[in-house]
Amino acid sequence: MDYMTLKEASEKWGVTPRQINYLCASGRIPGAVKMAGVWLIPKTAEKPVDGRNKTRKGAESMKLSKIMIIEDDPVIQGELQTLLNGNGYTTLGVRNFSAVTEQIQDEKPHLILLDIKLPGENGFALCSKIRTFSEVPIIFVTSCNTDMDELNSIMLGGDAFITKPYNTAILLAKIASLLKKTYPAQQREKIVYGDAVLHLESSSLDYNGRSVELTKNELKILYYLFKNGGKICSRGDMIEYLWDNQLYVDDNALSVNINRIREKLAGIGLTDFIKTKHRQGYTI
Repeated sequence: MDYMTLKEASEKWGVTPRQINYLCASGRIPGAVKMAGVWLIPKTAEKPVDGRNKTRKGAESMKLSKIMIIEDDPVIQGELQTLLNGNGYTTLGVRNFSAVTEQIQDEKPHLILLDIKLPGENGFALCSKIRTFSEVPIIFVTSCNTDMDELNSIMLGGDAFITKPYNTAILLAKIASLLKKTYPAQQREKIVYGDAVLHLESSSLDYNGRSVELTKNELKILYYLFKNGGKICSRGDMIEYLWDNQLYVDDNALSVNINRIREKLAGIGLTDFIKTKHRQGYTI
């Protein structure tokens, strides 16, 4: 049987090697074998189906903005996906450049990052086509850096123009600004439980006038607990929910995140908010 490495599977399936390593360790990839401490995956193996395609009672997907990345350099595309996923966005990297507009119509992203130099049609032509059916915000992220390039991007319907190598802070600020402007109602989404207020857009929690910032994992864990406030959430259900949202955590990682959340909440005076129910799970 022919095998591929974690890196090869990562490029083929569009997920990180770390995620694939966890999939192998949890038995989710049939035929995967570990040799000399390294996982090998059958070349015929298919990407495991994640829970986003399942309908499970009580499970709700968190409404995070989806960003489509139209970039033909796999290294840059991967860097952008890592950056955006780490800042609370979901991403979709385009690999089939012969049917980009069809993918946009099917996926309906909230924002698009678009390069100019692409296989087949260039970014300017694609932007012009996209504007015939969608007003989705488009940010050009490109190595083309002349005034004419920037002018063309504006004339054809682009919303912003950022040159490579890009400054990550500026790119993230521009993305957040465009999303807030385009989807104001979504950006105000928050969940309240008692005196605690969970803000989805800013990834933070307020309590009695004090605030604490949360990581992506912490935000989604608290989101699940808030949505099931007053109920006992089993560890298994919580891990499955996180997997459904492309956060590949195990039992130990869940415990670590819960402890970190408790420490952060205690720092703003919110103690004993997350309670452990012995051999049952967690509740708020």
